[in-house]
Amino acid sequence: MREKSCFDTGWQFHEGEFALPQPAYKGYMYMHAKTVRAVTGPAAVDYSTQGWVNGDNWKPVSLPHDYVIRHVPEETNNEALGYLPYNSSWYRKTFTLTPADGGKRLTLLFDGIATHATVWVNGCLMAHNFCGYTPFEVDFADVANLDGENSVTVHVETNDHEGWWYAGGGIYRHVWLTKTPLVSVDTWGLYVRPERRSDSLWECSVETTVRNDAFAAHDVTVTASLEDASGTVIASAEAKSCLDRKAKLAVNQVLDIASPELWDTENPALYTVRVKVVSAAGEDEYTTRTGFREVVFDPERGLFLNGKPTKIKGVCCHGDYGLTGKAVPDNIQRYRVRLLREMGANGYRCAHYPQAEGTLDALDENGFLVMAETRWFESTKEGVEQLETLIRRDRNHPSVIMWSIGNEEPLFTKPEGKRIFETLYAVTKRLDPSRPVMAAVDKSPATAPVFEVADLIGINYNLPAFDEVRRKYPDKCFVSSENCAVPSTRGHFLDSSTERSIFNAMDWTVSNWQTSREDTWKFLMQRDWVAGGYQWAGIEHRGETLWPRLCSQSGALDLYLQKKDAFYQNQSHWSAQPMIHLLPHWNFRGREGEPIRVWAYTNCPEAELFLDGVSLGRKAIEPFGHGEWFVPYAPGTLRAVGYLSGAEAVSESKETTGEPVALRLTLENASDLRANGKDLAVIHCFTVDTEGRMVPDASPMVAFDTNKLAVIAATGSSVFDHVPPHVSERHMRAGLCAAALRCVAPGKVCVYASAPGLATARLEFDVE
Repeated sequence: MREKSCFDTGWQFHEGEFALPQPAYKGYMYMHAKTVRAVTGPAAVDYSTQGWVNGDNWKPVSLPHDYVIRHVPEETNNEALGYLPYNSSWYRKTFTLTPADGGKRLTLLFDGIATHATVWVNGCLMAHNFCGYTPFEVDFADVANLDGENSVTVHVETNDHEGWWYAGGGIYRHVWLTKTPLVSVDTWGLYVRPERRSDSLWECSVETTVRNDAFAAHDVTVTASLEDASGTVIASAEAKSCLDRKAKLAVNQVLDIASPELWDTENPALYTVRVKVVSAAGEDEYTTRTGFREVVFDPERGLFLNGKPTKIKGVCCHGDYGLTGKAVPDNIQRYRVRLLREMGANGYRCAHYPQAEGTLDALDENGFLVMAETRWFESTKEGVEQLETLIRRDRNHPSVIMWSIGNEEPLFTKPEGKRIFETLYAVTKRLDPSRPVMAAVDKSPATAPVFEVADLIGINYNLPAFDEVRRKYPDKCFVSSENCAVPSTRGHFLDSSTERSIFNAMDWTVSNWQTSREDTWKFLMQRDWVAGGYQWAGIEHRGETLWPRLCSQSGALDLYLQKKDAFYQNQSHWSAQPMIHLLPHWNFRGREGEPIRVWAYTNCPEAELFLDGVSLGRKAIEPFGHGEWFVPYAPGTLRAVGYLSGAEAVSESKETTGEPVALRLTLENASDLRANGKDLAVIHCFTVDTEGRMVPDASPMVAFDTNKLAVIAATGSSVFDHVPPHVSERHMRAGLCAAALRCVAPGKVCVYASAPGLATARLEFDVE
């Protein structure tokens, strides 16, 4: 039976290269040219003179691990990469196998290493991987020591980068050790394709790639079953075949399902497909999740999900987290997705690479419409293999509704680009004929020849070009694959400053390229033939920036997952529940009498603003618009009211507060937290005045601490703060600061926050 275990603990880490002078004798080169390499091999030769095999310059780490995030930013480093230095590194780990592991397939699956990686097992070179975002597998059964200690060594090179964003460094996703019988289901070897046959009948095609790693042929029996959420089997099928030695075979079966519960954005119902492979070599079992949904891209009317017109209310996101860099715990991946759902989003673009499996699982569970994207637009052997890995890994996710095989490539406008696109298109359709293939084009979309091949027309920005391209391709549906990119700095309500790299928090049009959120969404909603769009960006990411700030400022959630005003603006566009959000705050001491621009984001047709109970005007709000007033500043209470059918439906107030007197703490993700040494508790810290009101412009220096059941993993508040995130003291900016606690033992966690002149905050919560 298959055994899959997490391989994240017990690693040792060394940052930097080792001084490995080449010996002046034949023996070293002779051994280095054998299967067991001299650099990492066991003590068949005395390598201790090289100074690193048994040296003291290693430290213990657990995965996922990103070491680049711990450095201090310097202006002389690359701005796109977050102003951080990128050094190469080494990882190593020892583990034990037993004779019982003989006669098994043994693999290590690396979910992600940034950036280029070389892997040795027991001194034998096993793999090179040249994409920091694509998982890869190492089958080490042939070189395994089945009666004692084994070693795995990983060399990470970070001097070659794959993007214009923060790249991180290290083994930043999970590693898995898997043991299976010699006849087993191949990794990502289960492909499930549900299709509607009538109003109530669905057909679920199941393709199982079975592999035989034995040196003899085997008869196999493959049983596929479909289980509902309770684990009840509702359909099954059996097939028999013979598999030659050291070979693979695709076994195809069909399950008929009557009236399954459909997966959609509001009710993301999921089923489990379980495959059992039985042979003389043993029994293997493999599972995947699937969902029954019908996706149609109509060239006239846009996207239909299960026959219902659906607009993609999407965001583009990178995969990093401001407090931990590329190493994002599973529970934070889920938390990110839940926050985006709370904002009203139903779409997610994996920009611009395969993202963590934990993120894809969360997108399935929360009903997102996903654009999955490969990193390299290349028809080379390497580029094709990376695309194949993406599709094999993610094609069972019901959330994935389209494949993007390239983003903003200059070659999209040239014949060479069309030829590359045709090759990658064919690869994609061979592995998954059920989903449309597209590219995200930003340069000269009206003349890009890749659109002649693409199933969908994906355009980044370029709103004025949509109608022109539509006239050229009236038989294809469109998607705004990337839009907006409107920068805003949380809590900043003065003029934007290019010199300081800081931006007003209100929505605005930067240029005819970067159009405001409001105007972009109005544009998309006016065109039924556009399936929707993916806004840049859902969450701020490190890199792609200008000094002194450390991140992109276009997110609706800031670098530390704190809600910006754009979060609520999107909510006003994308949510049906009546809401209103008032901005700015009302703490402007020293600006008495100065007209302050006041906005209300609301999905109500009317809004009214009051200052200390006196109406400042009631206004009609156009669909996807906002209310706007200019109010001479005077301390007091601003209140915005949204009206439905003439009656008050919602309201929000902003009060002028007193000076801060105490700190307060809140736990933001209590529903998804375990004491497993990996999960992070997200803590928000703010100040209150004597009346208990949050002070929105407070800026104390806050020190965080906790009891022994947790550790302070990271803190953050300002995107201009160059103190590395793992430091436990942080200068609060704009009234809010975040901390991440790693929960290491079950019990009652106590968190403390202190600041000079303020009452200390204490927060308790239980973690199992």
